[in-house]
Order: sequence, then C-alpha cells, then structure tokens
Amino acid sequence: MKKALFILAACMMATFGANAQNLTGREIIQKVKDRPDGDTRYGEMELTLIKKNGSSRQRKVSSWAMDEGKDTKKMMFFTYPGDVKGTGFLTWDYDQIGKEDAKWLYLPAMKKTRRISGSSSKTDYFMGTDFTYDDMGSRHIDEDKHTLLREEMKDGHKCWVVESVPVDKHEIYSRKVTWIRQDCLVAVCAEYYDKLNKLHRLLTISEIKKIQDFWTICKMEMKNVQTGHSTVIEVKNTQYDVKIDKDLFTVAKLEKGL
Repeated sequence: MKKALFILAACMMATFGANAQNLTGREIIQKVKDRPDGDTRYGEMELTLIKKNGSSRQRKVSSWAMDEGKDTKKMMFFTYPGDVKGTGFLTWDYDQIGKEDAKWLYLPAMKKTRRISGSSSKTDYFMGTDFTYDDMGSRHIDEDKHTLLREEMKDGHKCWVVESVPVDKHEIYSRKVTWIRQDCLVAVCAEYYDKLNKLHRLLTISEIKKIQDFWTICKMEMKNVQTGHSTVIEVKNTQYDVKIDKDLFTVAKLEKGL
C-alpha cells in the first residue's frame, strides 16, 4: 500500500512538473495578472529620487485603487513636500484590448488638469521619477508578445524568465525581460531595453511580504542605467479590501484634493 501511495505521489509530482514546464510566456504573465490582491487597496508610498552624484529628494504619496470587473481605477495624491503637495494622478485602466486607458494629472499650483495622451504615457516620466506614466498603470496582457526564455534561480527563488516585446512600436523600450518568482507570482527583476537593444532601465523588487494573506511588493528601485538616475519606492501601511467611495475616482475629486 505504501509503495502504491509513493508511486501515485511521484506520478502527481511528475505531472505537475510537466505542466509547469509546458506553461507559455503568456500563460505565466496571465497568472501574474490574476494574482489575488483584493477588490480595493490603499497604501502610502515614500519616493526617493536619486541623482547620479548621490543627491536625493523625497516625496510622499497616498494611493487608492478599486477593481470594477476587470477594469481598475486608481487615485494618487502627493502629500509631501510642499512644492508638490496636492498634486493628483487619476487612472482608469481598461482590460479591453485596443481601449486606451484614461489618465489625468492635476497640478494645484496651476489649478490645471492635464489629460495624459496615449503617446505621452508611453514615453514621458511621472513627476521626475524613472517610471513612465504607463508604468504607473497596468498593461493589457496582449499589448506585448510574451516568450518564456528559461527557468533559473534568483536570490534563492526559482523564477520564470519571460521576454515581453511590445506590439506598439511607439513604446519607450523594444523589449522587457522579467524574472517572476514561481512561489508567489511576483516579479523580482525586470530589464528594459531601448530601441538599440541596449539596457535602458533596471527594475529591482527587493522586499516582498504577505499582508492580509496577499503577496505585496514593499520596496522597489527603478534605475536608468544610461543616466545613473534612480527612483526608490517604499510602500507602507498597505491595506486590502478597505471601504472606498466610488466617487473618489473622478476628475472632480482629483481637482478637489484630499
């Protein structure tokens, strides 16, 4: 009986291993996208913008998000320092392929709301950081063609290495290579290559925790290896499934502020 159970267990493990190896790049990215993260989310972020010479600036942000079906709405307000306090960023990320996400940036000093166009969101950087406006939202899975390159260990964790090539040639990068932890479906590293296929930016996720039973990114760094400038984001006070009014995600609220 024990021998039979052992053989059965071995067969199940072999089947699981074969299924894992047979995953396509797209299926892996879909798993990442489908990772549970609650219906609503709140977090506070500390951004450190670091120049090549080592000098830095700090900024603080409060952020809210809400899922509506497969679509997601997000609102961010800068709370520190004074010169950017009250600046708001609203995004409506649509899951429908071909439907352009909506993004608005409110600048309180000018009392003006700017609609971020599709082309600008792909190439312009968000508030002096090393993240583009597009990076601040979520991409539809079929905006890129995904290929599983290999499996390898990184920082003690088994990862899938997936290459993603944008369908839209107006993207700031020609391809992205991402290391995704197999145990929690969270990316730990991503390399962005420019149009000449030279490494442009490097994203490193250095702290991942489980909060309210959800895997959560708590610290990351995006470095522009070509300029030496980098942005470190630390996420604190993360809360899931919090009560949020739907009216928060409107241009009227964006302009009204906290």
